[in-house]
Amino acid sequence: MKKDRKHKVLVSIALTSLLAFNGVASASATAPVSEEHGKAENEFTATQARTSNETLQDWKNWVNDHAYSLSSIQPETVVGQKIPSNKFEDLEMLKPLLHDKRIVFLGESSHGVSQFNQAKTRLIQFLHQEMGYNVLAFESGMGNVMNAQGKVDKQAAQQTMKDAIFGVWWTKETLPLFEYAKTTQATEQPLVLTGFDIQQQGAFTNGDWLQNSKLAQQFTEAEKQLAEWSSSKDVKGYQKEKATIKDVYKQVKAQVQLKEKELQAAYPNEPHIVKLMERTLTDRIRLADEYVELTIQSNIEIEQNNIESFLKTMEWRDQAMMENLLWLAEEVYPTEKFIVWAHNDHIRKAQTEVMGSPYPVKFMGERLPDIYKKYSYVLGLYMTSGETANNMGEPMAVLPPIKGSIEDILSSTNKPYTFIDLRNRQNERGNSWMFEPRLSFSWGIMQESLVPRDQYDGILLIDKVSKPTYVK
Repeated sequence: MKKDRKHKVLVSIALTSLLAFNGVASASATAPVSEEHGKAENEFTATQARTSNETLQDWKNWVNDHAYSLSSIQPETVVGQKIPSNKFEDLEMLKPLLHDKRIVFLGESSHGVSQFNQAKTRLIQFLHQEMGYNVLAFESGMGNVMNAQGKVDKQAAQQTMKDAIFGVWWTKETLPLFEYAKTTQATEQPLVLTGFDIQQQGAFTNGDWLQNSKLAQQFTEAEKQLAEWSSSKDVKGYQKEKATIKDVYKQVKAQVQLKEKELQAAYPNEPHIVKLMERTLTDRIRLADEYVELTIQSNIEIEQNNIESFLKTMEWRDQAMMENLLWLAEEVYPTEKFIVWAHNDHIRKAQTEVMGSPYPVKFMGERLPDIYKKYSYVLGLYMTSGETANNMGEPMAVLPPIKGSIEDILSSTNKPYTFIDLRNRQNERGNSWMFEPRLSFSWGIMQESLVPRDQYDGILLIDKVSKPTYVK
């Protein structure tokens, strides 16, 4: 546990260093420049230099005329087996925007915001019940969510939550989502939980279904070793053990189809257990073969203030997540509509074009084939004020909006929850802000610059936020 924490702190330091470097370019973009100097600068700087108080007011006036205000972000209560449809009247405007979309991506600028968890839960309830989005895919381990879905009827919602998703979302505010999912299992339209992340997230199965105590023990040991090696700085040591670890996973994978009945008995609520188990074990073999060595090299380089290998691990992970999401959509649930729960960074359409981002690499959303982008809707969540938390649960004060930023423009509605559609807009005087580089805060503290409409189809701004109440 201490090693994991140290690794996270080192990564944080590395990212802070990169942000400081990128911040030079990002900060210069906000400074006034003369017309002569502006011609020598890049297009982004020149565009920002032309911004005037009058133009900013035009933008804010337009937002006040065109933005929607949500009446609530609190998850709704199921009455009988359904939520009364009139509870979603403030979300009706989403129906024409999403009627032809197969995937709705729900982002968040920070993993540590109580109100993001609440808002996304309510949106999921609406999308599932009112629009037939029956598959909820998390930025969490495929095998872990498979395990949780397979037992969703047999255990408490809190246990399902802890089995399924990363600890950053083990919160009181996320729990209603899993209570809702459990309630739907007895209906004709169950909400199916799945995951697309390839990262190790603890053991995803106990191996009892193998009915081979020796192999089950070897599997448990392999899971433990893989996690420990991921925190090490001994590349050569791992290379000596890699083949043995991979061999264990191959042996377990070879048993999957032979143990179909045992798997179905162990995971009765997951009809696709064989496919998902094989895919997860294939991912583990890939992880052992490629990703762990990258991670070990990253651990070494971060101590030298070099994050090149760390960025490679991020890019490797997002490529694998994209492949898993497409596999789920095409091979496991080919006729279903999806909701995706992830960080803004992972779902943005052109992450490499975001100036100031600590992750200047091509992430999942940018890697998606064009046909999926066409039939998807990407919703970014942002905040204006209050307190968020980092991935270790430590509080961080949200910085005040920068004049002319996304948060500044949208918060001019003076509403607690402001939604604006970007996708179905043509560039005009009042909304030109969404077609130009705008500043915003990732995690409430990291200054970035992006063209809103190039990255998102819609934005939901929550005025005041607080850190979640974590569940241990």
